[in-house]
This record gives sequence, structure tokens and C-alpha cells, in this order.
Amino acid sequence: MSNKICTISPSTNKVIFEHPGTSPDEARQLAIAAQDAFKSYKQIPLPERKAIIVKALNLIDADKETLAQELTTQMGRPISYSTKEIDTMRKRAEYLLDIVDDSLKNLPGQPENGFRRFLKKEPVGVAFISTAWNYPYLITINTLVPALLAGNAVLLRPSPQTPLVGERLQSIFTQAGLPPNVFQLIHCGSPDTLDQIVALPQISLVSFTGSTAGGLRLREATARRVVPVNLELGGNDATYVRSDADISYVAAQVVDGAVFNSGQSCCSIERVYVHADVHDVFVTAVQKELESYKLGTPVDPTTNVGPVISPQAVRTINAHITDALSKGAIDATPANPTFTSPPAEGNYVAPRLLVNVSHEMQTMREETFGPVIPVMKVGSDDEAIALMNDSDYGLTASVWTKDIAAGETLIERIEAGTVYINRCDYPSPDLAWVGWKNSGLGCTLGPHAFDAFYKLKSFHIKEAQV
Repeated sequence: MSNKICTISPSTNKVIFEHPGTSPDEARQLAIAAQDAFKSYKQIPLPERKAIIVKALNLIDADKETLAQELTTQMGRPISYSTKEIDTMRKRAEYLLDIVDDSLKNLPGQPENGFRRFLKKEPVGVAFISTAWNYPYLITINTLVPALLAGNAVLLRPSPQTPLVGERLQSIFTQAGLPPNVFQLIHCGSPDTLDQIVALPQISLVSFTGSTAGGLRLREATARRVVPVNLELGGNDATYVRSDADISYVAAQVVDGAVFNSGQSCCSIERVYVHADVHDVFVTAVQKELESYKLGTPVDPTTNVGPVISPQAVRTINAHITDALSKGAIDATPANPTFTSPPAEGNYVAPRLLVNVSHEMQTMREETFGPVIPVMKVGSDDEAIALMNDSDYGLTASVWTKDIAAGETLIERIEAGTVYINRCDYPSPDLAWVGWKNSGLGCTLGPHAFDAFYKLKSFHIKEAQV
């Protein structure tokens, strides 16, 4: 498979970036340079590393309109939302800056007369970070900032779909004062080449965000090395609407949670379970909500549903819809002129509301990663929870109810890394972003955001004898 990067804009299907790809030998040289840079960078005091990060964030802010336009061109998000990703990225980075001193401080051992013991947190070395295209600034900052603050060197492999994000971040962090070779880029379009790169002995940590299949492949590629592999993978996230929920509010939130970013979020709502008592009124409310959505070109500021990432994504989403309809699902999507007249060029998939769905359908078992809202009627809380847990994935899940106590009892039973009541599709920086089951390994954000980027060293010192 070719290692060449050829980025095609999802809104025009025109090439916007090309790169020959970093060869395994070139990657080896980059890794050696990173290892050398790490030796001096780890000695830089934490306050100086923090100052570099702050300066980089300020430079990003100063250029965020240009960065947002590039983001829209690369991955198709409507321009009205692209600057918000960069704003949210800054908030995450500021949280990480707020907790870094406590996160990296030494840990004392138990007192004992004549001895001194403590644990020191040392950077791991060269961190290889591979990020995804759907929220490239947010996903990258989750790992890049902790890695650099902890004193590591970084080899960043941006997604081939959003390579300019990597290019811009490297330039900005260098301009902010990061020493040479501490932050370098690897462009890689071939899984075979990626397998060889992560096996390089200079790499001390692999952090990957992407598909579950891609994460499993990286684990296999590193299996003969003792190297930590942190994975943020896919989801098939579920939501349950109880009979006492505020239906008009919930319908708006569920549609947004399923359709935002054209459904291309690892934590998008992909399965909707609704109590039979409110099923019909909920479906009607969702239909009304969808009538106000606009599918269109992402450069139009009034668009709120843009293209999906590729022709292959179009085929996968449509295959899931076709499979559901062939097995008894009913298309309940309301009339919306923008859904039936998308732009002539680009990878457009209109939001679809499906009812009468079941777990025999692909869209209820697999990650559709598109603007599809499958709704399944349930008769009780117990049935809903059993169906929500009947999945190989476990990233997020949500329950909608006016009875918060009952809701808390239910979310305790859900097998997912993040659970919500009356909210969805929101990674909070102060909580761990963690996948259960096939949705991940390790975590980012929250009080343990730095854990992957340091190793512990125990100091056991017998004090001098008089």
C-alpha cells in the first residue's frame, strides 16, 4: 500500500494536500533526533515548558480564523462551528495547565526515622501520537500538551485527512520556543508503514486515536516490544428516553447529539431507546426538529450539516440504512428540501430517522459514523439498560429523565466510560475520557490526564549516619 498522503476535500472531492509520506528510514532518523532532543528538553524546568505552551495557545488564538477555514476545507465541518473547536481546544489546554503542577509532583513514601523515600515522575521519552480527523485540534491537544508538559519529545502523526493541522501546530509550537526536534511530524498513509514506525526502539509510548480495527492493529505491531499503547477508539453510543422525560428538550438534544459534525463523533448518539409510553410523541418531536436542519456546503454560515468525510463513508452509512430498511425498519425522516437537494459535488448524506429498528440491524451493532438516528421502542428501564449494554463498545451513554435519582440508579448499571443524565456528546476536561470494552485503553483528560506520559521512579535513601 502506498504511503503517499493525498488529502481530498470532502466538500469538493478535490485534492488540497499531497505528501510523499515519511518512510520507515526517515522515521527512524526523526526518532533518533527526538531521542537526542529529549535528553535536554526534560531538563527544562516545568515553568518554562508551561510558558511555551501558553505562548503557542496565544499564537493559535491570533490565527484561529485561518485555522478554522483550513479545518472546514480538510474535513467538511460547517464553518460556523470550526472556530468553536479551536476555542474548546484552548479550554482543555488551560485545564491541563491548571493541574500540571499537582499531576507531576513527587509522591512521598511513608515516614521512617533515618530514611527518606519518595516517588518521582519521569517523562517516558519519545511519544508517538497518532490523531484522528474528526476533531483534530481537540484530539491532538488531549495528548500533545500533557506529553510536552511532562518533558517528553513528540512524534506527531496527524490524520492523512487533516495533515495541515499537524503542519500548523508544529510551526506554532516552534515559534513559541519549543527546542528543535522536540516536536516533529510524521506523515503516514500506509498501515504497513505505520506498523514499522511504531516498532522503532526509540519510541517509548504509542498513543492512538482512531478506529477499533486500527487500534488492534497497532497493538499487534507493538506486541514484541514492552511499550505502553494508549487507545481512544470507536463507539456505538446509546441513549435512553424515559417516560417522564421532557420530550421537546430531549428531542433537540438527541438530534444534535446524533447529527452534529454529520454524526462523525466517537461519542455521537448512534442508538436511541425510547419508552413505549412516549415513543410516538418523541418521534414526532424529532421529526419537527429535523425540519429546521440545513444540509449544505460547509462554507455557507447557515449550514449545520456538511458532508461526510469520504465516498467510502457515504457507502458505509447508506449500507447501514439499506440493511435496516431490509430488516423491517421504517424511514420516518421528515420532508426537508435540503435533504433531497444536496450540493452537486462532495460527500453528502442527509440525516435519516429510522424507527422500528432492532439489534439484528448493523446500525444498532456497528459504528455507523454518520447522521442516522435509529429509534427502538422499549417497555421498561430494565429492557433499555440490557439493550444499551448489549454492545462491544462502551464509550458514552445517556439517560433522559426528570427523576434524577432514578436516572443515577440507571447510569450506575451502564457499561461505558462516561455516562450522562440529560446531556450527551460532551467530553468534559475535568473528567477522564475513557473507553470501556472495544472503545479504548487508557484515558485522556481529567485528573489522570498525565498518567500515560510519565513513568515512576522510586527513591529509597538511608540518611547519613552520625
